[in-house]
Amino acid sequence: MINILISGICGHMGRNVLDICGQEEGVRCVGGVDIAKAALPVPVYAGFDGVKEPVDVVIDFSSAANLPNVLAFAKGRGCPVVLAATGYTPADLAAIDEASKDIAVFRTANLSVGINLLQKLVRQAAAFLGESFDIEIVEKHHRLKKDAPSGTALMLAESANEAFGGQKPCLYGREGMVGARGNEIGIHAVRGGTIVGEHEVLFAGEDEIVTLSHSARSKRVFAAGAVRAAKFVAGKPAGKYDMHDVIG
Repeated sequence: MINILISGICGHMGRNVLDICGQEEGVRCVGGVDIAKAALPVPVYAGFDGVKEPVDVVIDFSSAANLPNVLAFAKGRGCPVVLAATGYTPADLAAIDEASKDIAVFRTANLSVGINLLQKLVRQAAAFLGESFDIEIVEKHHRLKKDAPSGTALMLAESANEAFGGQKPCLYGREGMVGARGNEIGIHAVRGGTIVGEHEVLFAGEDEIVTLSHSARSKRVFAAGAVRAAKFVAGKPAGKYDMHDVIG
C-alpha cells in the first residue's frame, strides 16, 4: 500500500486526487497540507511540519510558490514527489534539478496521457512537414488560470522545435503592424469561463493545413494521472521522471 500525502488537498485538484485515492487499488491518502481549511476524511495540516503519518509519495497540486516547502519535506522524509503545479521560474527548475539528486522527482507540464500522446505526434509531424509549414499553438483555459501561456503549450512548442534543432524562436501573441510572419512558433493564450484545457497545434502549409488537438473535459483526468505517476515513482531511485517514463 502506497501512502500518499496531498499538498493543496483542499483545492479542486487536491480533492479529486483524494477521491481517486479512495477508489484506486494499492494507494491511500494518509493526509494533506493546505493553508485553507475543509472538513475532509483525512488529517489536514497547515504546514508540512505537522505531518506525523508515514508518507511514501507527495503529490503537490498547490502552487509554484510552495515548491521550497514541498521539496524540503520530501528530502527530509526521503520520499518521491509528484510536482503537478505550474508556473515554475528558472530558479524553481534549478531547485527541482538539485532535489532530484537526492530524491525521485516526477514532473511534467501535463499529467494527461492524451496530451503526452499529442506531444509525440507533434514531434513527428514537425519532423515530417519541415520548414514548409508554419507552426501555431493555441491554448485555452478557464478564467482563473494565472500563468500564460500554459506549461503544456510550451512543452508542445519545445517538442515541435526539436525537429529544427531548437532554433525557432517563440512569439507570444501578435499586435499592431508586426509585418509578415517570420520563422517563429506562434503561441496564443485564451482565458475564459470554465474551460478545463484545450490545446491545438496548427501546421499551415501551401494550400493545406494539418491540425492536432486535445481537449480535457474534466480536471479528473489530471488527478488520475497524478495518482498513476505516484504509483510509478514510489520506491524509485533519485532522479527526474515524467509521464513518458510511465507510458513507456
